[in-house]
Amino acid sequence: MSTHTKNLKTTLSSVLLAGACSLALTMSATAAPATAKTAISQSVSKSAPVFYGDGGKYPFSDAVRVGDTLYMSGQIGFKDGKLVKGGIKAETKQALDNIHATLLQYGYQKTNIIKCSAMLTDMDDFGDFNKVYQTELAKPYPVRSAFGVAELAAGASVEIECMAAK
Repeated sequence: MSTHTKNLKTTLSSVLLAGACSLALTMSATAAPATAKTAISQSVSKSAPVFYGDGGKYPFSDAVRVGDTLYMSGQIGFKDGKLVKGGIKAETKQALDNIHATLLQYGYQKTNIIKCSAMLTDMDDFGDFNKVYQTELAKPYPVRSAFGVAELAAGASVEIECMAAK
């Protein structure tokens, strides 16, 4: 066997041994003793998701609570199973009323809202949307994103999705 081959074998063996030792140390460092594992399981179960509502005929939940945070499905301007008439202002008002009803149903208030996302089919409606949004929510306003989209369910002009926390 040549000196070059012996050196290569020695180097490879050292690298493999170092890698195996590193892996063993990593595994032992991240392994939790049985008592810590039990504590972790208990804390996870306290913050396990709780799903609310069945979405009716649609495949989603109305809201999901994780810890003290409530994640709500998007709302459009539906009332009594139909999209309200009156355009962006009426739809925005109804969508926010629907959000408020969901909040109350699960023990939250409008003041608990921390984040909203708004989807509008016509960004020219942004000013009218903001006027209604401003009258329905108070300072400090939740953080918000707004997106222009091609279309929304049921021909809606706006959909609003929020998160709330206590």
